[in-house]
Amino acid sequence: MSNESPASAAVAALPLKHHHGAMSVPSLDAAIAWYARVLGFELEVRFPIPAIPADVAMLRRGPMRIELFEVPNANPLPPERLEPNSDNRTHGNKHVAFAVPDVDAAAKHLRAQDADIVWVKRFPWGANVFLRDVAGNLIELVEQPDLWHGD
Repeated sequence: MSNESPASAAVAALPLKHHHGAMSVPSLDAAIAWYARVLGFELEVRFPIPAIPADVAMLRRGPMRIELFEVPNANPLPPERLEPNSDNRTHGNKHVAFAVPDVDAAAKHLRAQDADIVWVKRFPWGANVFLRDVAGNLIELVEQPDLWHGD
């Protein structure tokens, strides 16, 4: 009988690295421009998926990717999905998150870009910034300065 935990067995059997998160947007061009201007992502590839149908863009910033879908006649986000706390009352994906060394510096940059900031908060367990992209999708920036030690 093995003393290996289920998680250890899965790690050994299935190597994983994060590839991307995906979001639906009403205007692919506007979203590509927003992600470049506000978060520094660049267009990696753009392609159609006729079966959906959708126009798709994969954006990249270093090893991080975001996939954007523009689907004709898609429904907009309902109001309760625009706020982090009320969004948690609906099952499903909540938001994409990125680490930053300093949330205050991140918020200053976001304000200079006229980003739609939901909040900048400090908690006993850490600090974060929530913002909305051009389509209202939630994005979290989590303060984790230890990731930048040694850079």
